[in-house]
Amino acid sequence: MTEQPEQPEQSGRPGRAGRAAPDSGKVALVTGGSRGIGYGVAEALVARGDRVCITGRGEDALKEAVERLGADRAIAVVGKAHDEAHQAVAVQRTMEVFGRVDFLINNAGTNPVYSPMADLDLGVARKVYETNVISALGFAQQTYRAWQKEHGGAIVNIASVAGLSPSPFIGAYGMSKAAMINLTVQLAHEFAPGVRVNAIAPAVVKTKFAQALYEGREAEAAAAYPLGRLGVPQDIGGAAAFLTSDQSAWITGQTLVVDGGIFLNAGVH
Repeated sequence: MTEQPEQPEQSGRPGRAGRAAPDSGKVALVTGGSRGIGYGVAEALVARGDRVCITGRGEDALKEAVERLGADRAIAVVGKAHDEAHQAVAVQRTMEVFGRVDFLINNAGTNPVYSPMADLDLGVARKVYETNVISALGFAQQTYRAWQKEHGGAIVNIASVAGLSPSPFIGAYGMSKAAMINLTVQLAHEFAPGVRVNAIAPAVVKTKFAQALYEGREAEAAAAYPLGRLGVPQDIGGAAAFLTSDQSAWITGQTLVVDGGIFLNAGVH
């Protein structure tokens, strides 16, 4: 698996995601936003009237996502999440076009290997940590300096239930997501009171990124969930919209588990 390989999920709404909503005046930067969970988040924010900058490695996928979101509401910046220069350019471009960056959604991530920890290549472990954790910190620093320190805002880190309980063969990914959850707490403490920082910990969401966890056995995988189905990107988009809204104004430093109830079954996923 490579960084952000998810395919877009359809929302079920006709036309472009943000056409019916008036401009909220708010702006979000969504990393890894061309596909899968990232696109689901961007779609939810545009639908409520936000403008968005999405990032990712694939230029064609980003162009397609911007077209679907609406060129009047979305822009894209191509680059690798762990590249500090890309982080700076993405924030700078958002400021140039939209004049502000109220919300940051750190979604870009990678899980290139399935391996028990005893056999895990340390170079791979470093890559996972660099992409999933250090990049999130870098984007948070850039966003904070450019806008949020003076004007406030919110950050949402897309973690995983794998960061909360053991997950066979994706231990490196889980380790990085546990670090991301701790990063959330650290940033929430340091960026308060002006910037709220929270995380979302999804269970298995139907994207290409997670396909290996359910491909060919979706019904069996879904049966383990009390709510009877796997997640879809819109489930996470709705959670991110809530955590960047005034309705969550007294919430910071928290990890919202969005898991279809799987933790009710002793966290097996």
